[in-house]
Amino acid sequence: MSQQDSGRIARAITRSHKHGSKALIAYLTAGDPSPDRTVPLILALERGGTDILELGVPFSDPIADGPVIQRASEHALSTGTTLRTVLQVVRDLRTVSTLPVVLFSYLNPVLRYGFRRFAADAAEAGIDGALLTDLTIEESEVYVSHMRTQGLDCVFLATQTTPSERIAEIARLSSGFLYLVSRAGVTGIRKSISNDASPLAERAREVTSLPLALGFGLSTRAHMQEVAPYSDAAVAGSAFMRLIADNRSAEDLEERVESLARELKAGLAAGPANRMAPNQ
Repeated sequence: MSQQDSGRIARAITRSHKHGSKALIAYLTAGDPSPDRTVPLILALERGGTDILELGVPFSDPIADGPVIQRASEHALSTGTTLRTVLQVVRDLRTVSTLPVVLFSYLNPVLRYGFRRFAADAAEAGIDGALLTDLTIEESEVYVSHMRTQGLDCVFLATQTTPSERIAEIARLSSGFLYLVSRAGVTGIRKSISNDASPLAERAREVTSLPLALGFGLSTRAHMQEVAPYSDAAVAGSAFMRLIADNRSAEDLEERVESLARELKAGLAAGPANRMAPNQ
């Protein structure tokens, strides 16, 4: 595959809505428990109903992540996983799957790799877009330019403390979807959803028609049911990575990951507590 299908991320969200559900975006840290097991785990997520994969590049200083994903990054780094490894994982995935892939990385690995080279190699590998969690929009012009040249989506974050005017600017540079951080703090498993998540989504809807994806702290079917009425997609990460950490040597790890994905996806299905989002 020389370049990914244009708009595959947005189409996956639309397709999920047509089937009566919001989209499930599942996060995995590439290389945990090992690089050669990452593709089988991705395929397990896909069988479980995952609509979009967020594939994490392990990094030594993951400041936006909680302890579960921090430990996953440490383990992946110990297996020798690098950005080049992650690109090869996606090449391998593309021989068996067209699941949309958003690369999740911190700025440093991509900056060292080079924006132009990264965009070209990501497109060649079959990646659909990327989210650089610590890249500000003020510093993103060169990155966005190279990504758009290759037809790749640029996903940016907005938080509860982001003013509406800035959300509009972030959305202008975003494509695929706008990632809304559902609570203050780092990623991780939480017992409840922040009361600020719904108002954030409402403010975002006022300034953009992009699909809205809620993430950070979503880990149960109940969480999915709660955010589905006001989001187009929901992101789960720490729940999967904790399951992997607790079962790295289990022969049925893929089956357990598939089962969890199916459980979370079920929470996003349309029903009395899950009407379609206003812009759908």
